[in-house]
Amino acid sequence: MATVELRFSPLPEHVRTARLVAAAVARRAGVDESVLDEVRLAVGEACSRAVGLHQQGDPGGAVRVALIDQEKRFVIEVGDGAGTLSELARSSAEDGQDGADDTLGLAVITGLVEDVEVGRDDAGGLIRMSWPVNVA
Repeated sequence: MATVELRFSPLPEHVRTARLVAAAVARRAGVDESVLDEVRLAVGEACSRAVGLHQQGDPGGAVRVALIDQEKRFVIEVGDGAGTLSELARSSAEDGQDGADDTLGLAVITGLVEDVEVGRDDAGGLIRMSWPVNVA
């Protein structure tokens, strides 16, 4: 199982780089060419969401992206490290924000990716997505 890890400062201009790297690693892992645009878009949405959460909570942290080439699946994990989802939702409500951008981003991701999990790890929020790979 090979893994490529990216860490970048939570700035919108770094999201494009994460999308390009994810598509290149997905192609090398054997993800079908017809799905690469979905991979690119899903990673872009997940990273944009993580950047937004950082800008609300911890602008000094890093967005983490793990690209994992498993035997039959290609897995991408995007971690924000910006606090728990409930803490962010509560602070957004207190600030008068409705969280519509976050909800829309998650809706786009779940529309693009059949196998997606939204949760958290020790560092904060985590989105885990996976796609089948072509086994030669």
